[in-house]
Amino acid sequence: MAFYPRTRSSVWAGPSLLTIIYVLVGVVVAATHDYFKNVDTIKAVVSAILAVVLWPLIFLGISLHVH
Repeated sequence: MAFYPRTRSSVWAGPSLLTIIYVLVGVVVAATHDYFKNVDTIKAVVSAILAVVLWPLIFLGISLHVH
């Protein structure tokens, strides 16, 4: 059996810098639009998660609050 050393492409290094920046921008946008205010119910937590992931929709005027 031959031994092949791992190359950089075969080792998972975690999230990319672009992904980290996207999530950080999402957190800032969600915070400025009060999605983290009173996060004491499941609906509020789901709204906050949706706002962080789908933050470009907030700029289009779409409300991501779960009712």
